[in-house]
Amino acid sequence: MIKNKTQFISMQDPQAITLACNIFTRGGLVVFPTDTLYGLAATPYNSIAIQAIYGAKNRSLDKAVPILIGSFSQLPRLIETLEARVLTLASAFWPGALTLVLNKSQSLPKEISQNSTVGIRMPNHPFALALLQYCGPLAVTSANIADAANPKNGQEVLEQLDGRVDLIIDGGTVTGEIASTVVDCTQDKLVILRQGPISLEALNKHWRMQSDHN
Repeated sequence: MIKNKTQFISMQDPQAITLACNIFTRGGLVVFPTDTLYGLAATPYNSIAIQAIYGAKNRSLDKAVPILIGSFSQLPRLIETLEARVLTLASAFWPGALTLVLNKSQSLPKEISQNSTVGIRMPNHPFALALLQYCGPLAVTSANIADAANPKNGQEVLEQLDGRVDLIIDGGTVTGEIASTVVDCTQDKLVILRQGPISLEALNKHWRMQSDHN
């Protein structure tokens, strides 16, 4: 799939955030830097925009698209129920390299995830947080063609996704070496789905602490 010419700007550009939000509003795709990698993003409430993410990446439809948020106030709208122990866990490790898998809200399109859950994270990156706080939650996945290497900077993103996305926001070289820990929070016992920098032992301390208080 080839779209129109991709715009390329620096995250230092004062128009970067408003330009990105305008693109999201009309269902377009934007790439921006996060603390772990460059993310390919669309509004999470537009099923056609989510489908465009899959098309841009040549990504299999059975792989869910996580959602990034910029504040705790954005979380309740995305999930079925916000449990106190989930909030305790998020408060301990967000912003940071932890993705919480939770039961998703009925308001989210099915294209986000083929099952009843969704992965949610708050990135520890100043620009990404500012963008998310201004534009709202975003469906974000790695900014690469499926099975290709993850780009380390904006130019490498352009080499893979030129013509496939509307805007690339260059933030230089991303420093994150390890993808986030992904943990299933939908049961009484936490289950690690992808090991990252945060251990199950560290997570359980906060999970059990809240459970003991209930």
